[in-house]
Amino acid sequence: MESLAQLEALCERLYNSQDTAERARAESTLQCFSVNTEYISQCQYILDNASSPYALVLASSSLLKQVSEHTLSLQLRLDIRNYVVGYLATRGPELQPYVTGSLIQLLCRITKLGWYDDDRFREIVKDSMNFLSQSTTEHYCIGLKILNQIVAEMNQPNPGFPLTHQRKIACSFRDLALFQIFQISITSLQQLKNDIDKRLKDQALSLALKCLSFDFVGTSLDESSEDLGTVQIPSSWRPILEDTSTLQLFFDYYAITKPPLSKEALECLVRLASVRRSLFSNDTERSKFLAHLMTGTKEILQTGQGLADHDNYHEYCRLLGRFKVNYQLSELVNVEGYSDWIRLVAEFTLKSLQSWQWASSSVYYLLGLWSRLVTSVPYLKSDMPSLLDEFVPKITEGFITSRFDCVQAILPDDLSEDPLDNVELLQDQLDNFPYICRFQYESSSLYIIKLLEPILQTYTEGVRLPISGDNDDLSIIEGQLAWLVHIIASIIKFKPSTSSSSEPQEIIDAELAARVFQLLQITDTGSHVQRYSQISKQRLDRAILTFFQHFRKSYVGDQAMHSSKQLYSRLSELLGLQDHLMVLNVIVGKIATNLKCYTQSEDVIEHTLALFLELASGYMTGKLLLKLDTVKYIIGHHTRDHFPFLEEYKCSRSRTTFYYTLGWLIFMEDSPVKFKASVEPLRQVLISLESTPDTAFRTDAVKYALIGLMRDLRGIAMATNSRRTYGLLFDWLYPSHMPLLLKAVAHWTDTPEVTTPLLKFMAEFVLNKLQRLTFDSSSPNGILLFREVSKLIVAYGTRVLSLPTPADIYTYKYKGIWISLTILTRALAGNYVNFGVFELYGDRALADALDVALKLTLSIPLADIMAFRKLTRSYFALLEVLCNSHINVIVNLDTSTFAHIVGSLESGLKSLDSSISTQCASAVDNLAAFYFNNITVGEAPTLPAAVNLAQHIAECPRLFPEILKTLFEIVLFEDCANQWSISRPMLSLILINEQVTLQL
Repeated sequence: MESLAQLEALCERLYNSQDTAERARAESTLQCFSVNTEYISQCQYILDNASSPYALVLASSSLLKQVSEHTLSLQLRLDIRNYVVGYLATRGPELQPYVTGSLIQLLCRITKLGWYDDDRFREIVKDSMNFLSQSTTEHYCIGLKILNQIVAEMNQPNPGFPLTHQRKIACSFRDLALFQIFQISITSLQQLKNDIDKRLKDQALSLALKCLSFDFVGTSLDESSEDLGTVQIPSSWRPILEDTSTLQLFFDYYAITKPPLSKEALECLVRLASVRRSLFSNDTERSKFLAHLMTGTKEILQTGQGLADHDNYHEYCRLLGRFKVNYQLSELVNVEGYSDWIRLVAEFTLKSLQSWQWASSSVYYLLGLWSRLVTSVPYLKSDMPSLLDEFVPKITEGFITSRFDCVQAILPDDLSEDPLDNVELLQDQLDNFPYICRFQYESSSLYIIKLLEPILQTYTEGVRLPISGDNDDLSIIEGQLAWLVHIIASIIKFKPSTSSSSEPQEIIDAELAARVFQLLQITDTGSHVQRYSQISKQRLDRAILTFFQHFRKSYVGDQAMHSSKQLYSRLSELLGLQDHLMVLNVIVGKIATNLKCYTQSEDVIEHTLALFLELASGYMTGKLLLKLDTVKYIIGHHTRDHFPFLEEYKCSRSRTTFYYTLGWLIFMEDSPVKFKASVEPLRQVLISLESTPDTAFRTDAVKYALIGLMRDLRGIAMATNSRRTYGLLFDWLYPSHMPLLLKAVAHWTDTPEVTTPLLKFMAEFVLNKLQRLTFDSSSPNGILLFREVSKLIVAYGTRVLSLPTPADIYTYKYKGIWISLTILTRALAGNYVNFGVFELYGDRALADALDVALKLTLSIPLADIMAFRKLTRSYFALLEVLCNSHINVIVNLDTSTFAHIVGSLESGLKSLDSSISTQCASAVDNLAAFYFNNITVGEAPTLPAAVNLAQHIAECPRLFPEILKTLFEIVLFEDCANQWSISRPMLSLILINEQVTLQL
């Protein structure tokens, strides 16, 4: 740098320039400050002399990087620390906030990394106190910012910093400093109560929240999770939490501040409400704390203060939700003022349900509170009334009414915003409702039936209405019916397990289920058959499918049938459905109707097929399905004439599920004749495509026929789970129909829409799951199958390598490559081919396939292999198989290629995906063991492979030692889930690198 002015200009360009190239040039020039440790003194010079805030940020951020990524001497780190503290004290008040923030982050990072190196690093709280004791507001603010940053820094892991060491420092900080910092935050909040400076209040509240959110016991759980709802505050904090003024302080702050500060005060209260039970010295103190919480929340409900703000409202709902997570119902009812509190909470819940558009995400916490309250009633031993009998039915009715209102409110607006379309939100809203509803099931069910009957009547009358394209009234009715069906489905899903209460509840289940089955008799009749394109009709049908899924789990199957006599007895009286076979017939009838009538809606088709697959793959339900005429019809007529969705390209993904399900059903019957009859429509498609001349093979008709056929075949291949069923499919396809695959690849290599389903079918076809590819000892089928694999990989690989580089390289190149590698890996590891045969008889099938596979992998930069997860997995899976069973292929490569592959294994060992690092460890172990057995312990190597390996290692002597070093670092400093697998290759590597190991 010629001058400081030049540097300041460069920094301004780095942080302010709109031109990307100019910013990149500035970054490249200034990079030396953060990379080279010799520039640390220059960073100090910049901080002392520069006037530009951008130059100051560059200096502090460069120092931060130096401290984080380089091992600096203890004295140098102490000097930097003391310098920053002094700098903040003298120049801090006049600096820009972002400069101050960067310097404070530097100070806290040095403190954390040096926590165990010298006690002087631990004086950060004392230094902060010096700032707080200054007379100026700016110094006070800097002191609070330092404390905020050190708590945040200690609570988060740093990349490249061992987690065990990180946790050790965090625990020491928790024990030595965190309580004192929390006390400072409480004292500051008390002092700042009447202060007009919002910044200081913000910093003090934020500090209290960070202290309460600290990961006290190293669980690293998401604080919004409701599973482990306790904050594990240390026992030394007991006096300050039992002091009533602490809790009151946060209620006061909520009252006197505006958002976002008031939201932070509520967040602190949420943490305090979640404090572990054992922290309190006795039950009296805990009850006092609970009473204070209830009084505070009651006052907020009475005044409604701050609840008009959405963030406050959401956080307040979370606070109410914590009451039953952390306290027993018996404790709540014994608190003085419980009756007023529960009444106000009930009113608040009803109001929230009415404002569903505004409070949809917050209602989840309120419904969670009520569901936990009602499930605790059987265990309530207190004489005090819980008053739930009075309020819960109102909440049940309020919830259902609010769902009705939302249908009418949404219809004129954007239909895509309907909660019925958001599966996760719908699940959240309905998860807790069944418990509330079953609390007083009789009255709740009567209310549902009272609402449902008139709507059902109107919908029945709609059958006779003249057919019109769009009917808003009918859409509203369908929306309301969809909600009611979803609600009934959620209730049926949570069937009570205790026998005493289940019988009367079963009869009510039957009453509600009967209404849905009644609705089913109407939905696909009269004018309703013209409404399949309407979104409201699709939502209703999806709700019915959800009902079927839950009803099947609760009441269909041998076990469920025997324990549900009351339900079937009542269904028989109401609708004549005497047993689960009749119910299955109704369900399958609806499945067939949906598959026939829906051609455009992917969602309904997918949902329908998911239900069909559930039924077919269940052991009992699958057997029962084969008795039904509808299922026999589907198996015999699976063509586009009967099921038009098969012709829709956008539904083509669903074809795999459809044929997977059909395959399940076809293979349940041990009959080659029935199998051939069932797949006859597919044979006709195969023959048609095989007879198409090459000149006409690049047409859209052929393209879509191929895509559909490959998805269909993959579905059937997925359903073959035994040697017998796989044999049926193999004999049907091989040898007559296999050439079509090569023909398709030859004509369509540049079109991933065709090659992807084709390759995925082949990947499924060669997968030896459940030992289904077990041929007779005299059968050549395993070898013949591998030859087909080889032809396909060579045909696809050679062509894809010659294609120009596309814009979307993953879709057009990498995706096909990773599936090809998967095919080869599965074939090599399937244990159904004796690969020695190929070399013995001079067959090039194995050599050609491996040659093309290696060319494919070497055509992709290692950075790209590591960037795409599926490509990474297939690449390392292939390397593992090669190193295990075909090590000659790897060691016979030239040295640079061998070094590249072994280097990639080292990259894979560092992967966060444990399955990948395990595969790499296995590959390295095999390589090192081969070296040890053939070179280290033997005399002069005689095998050509051993000679080659010795030559590679002689030319690249650091290959194995670098991997050993990496393994030591992973095992010693990282928390890896697969430590046993990772440490396995270490023995082999140590044995072949004894001298290097001693140096490590």
